[in-house]
Amino acid sequence: MSIDVTGEGAARGGRAAQLKHTGLRPGWTTGACATAATTAAYTALLTGVFPDPVTITLPRGQTPSFALAAEELTDGSATAGVVKDAGDDPDVTHGALIRATVRRLPAGAGVVFRAGPGVGTVTRPGLPLPVGEPAVNPVPRRMMSEHVAEVAARYGAPGDVEITVSVDHGEEIARSTWNPRLGILGGLSVLGTTGIVVPYSCSAWIDSIRRGVDVARAAGRTHVAGCTGSTSERTVVAEYGLPEDALLDMGDFAGAVLKYVRRHPVERLTVCGGFAKLSKLAAGHLDLHSARSQVDKGFLAGLARRGGADPALAAEVAEANTGLAALRLCRAAGVPLGDLVATAARDQALAVLRGAPVAVDVICVDRAGTVVGRSTVA
Repeated sequence: MSIDVTGEGAARGGRAAQLKHTGLRPGWTTGACATAATTAAYTALLTGVFPDPVTITLPRGQTPSFALAAEELTDGSATAGVVKDAGDDPDVTHGALIRATVRRLPAGAGVVFRAGPGVGTVTRPGLPLPVGEPAVNPVPRRMMSEHVAEVAARYGAPGDVEITVSVDHGEEIARSTWNPRLGILGGLSVLGTTGIVVPYSCSAWIDSIRRGVDVARAAGRTHVAGCTGSTSERTVVAEYGLPEDALLDMGDFAGAVLKYVRRHPVERLTVCGGFAKLSKLAAGHLDLHSARSQVDKGFLAGLARRGGADPALAAEVAEANTGLAALRLCRAAGVPLGDLVATAARDQALAVLRGAPVAVDVICVDRAGTVVGRSTVA
């Protein structure tokens, strides 16, 4: 089927036009697949019939349908499975069978998530989930909970259920990811903030960034923003009210934005992204992809010392599990690590711009889109 990830805005430039310009086929996140499987399983648990295909609503309003690859119904539970299609993205989970088993719980229990075979468990702090929780990220949890509520309302059920998500061969697949290093053990994470996998191609994506800059300049935009994803995009729109054609989906390619803007200047460039990614830019990395650069906790510890951290706190930062864990340590101690990272990232951006007439500021956000650091404009 054709997947509209851009909407009508594609003709007007900006992030939507970039996505369309790549020419690559998008796919579905593990979170979307788990939501589809959960919806089908809970429907079958209440009605005895699995909807196939099963249709869900994604966070941005798209309503894709998924064919079921597995069905099992017992007196107390129902299981459905969906094969993940990652489109043209070289995703290690492409082709994986994502299963959801739904079991009724007593009234008032709410929605409880469990990790089945192939789904990891959080064992270290610094991630968006508490230690001990199944590695089903917040947005997929919300998607599954909302669809459970919709099905429950449709059939007059209370909606109190246990959802166990599993991935066939997930523990083996997870060895090709950063999960073990992050302390997510036993399998994969269930991820995704939009439900859609945007295909990854270095050449196509960098070309789309250039096209985005060209469109913004042709429209007379004097202020553009390079964003690492949809969360940071929403942040800069809220901060500055920028129109769609002033938004560049930078992704991991900070260097591509800076080098092209150096040759094709705009008056002002805002770089906005997750704290951890922008800490890589602050440390001098221009490609922010996890396969090619890592968060340098030693570098963060050095920044923290400059910001007033004592040796004990700096040592904790250097040993933190993730960049966000380091940020939390510093915030608790009143050390402005977010602002220090944003300022260092701005200075790196200015160095790449080599005196081009472009004013730059940097905004760091957390996974919820809360601003956790910002630089001045320079």
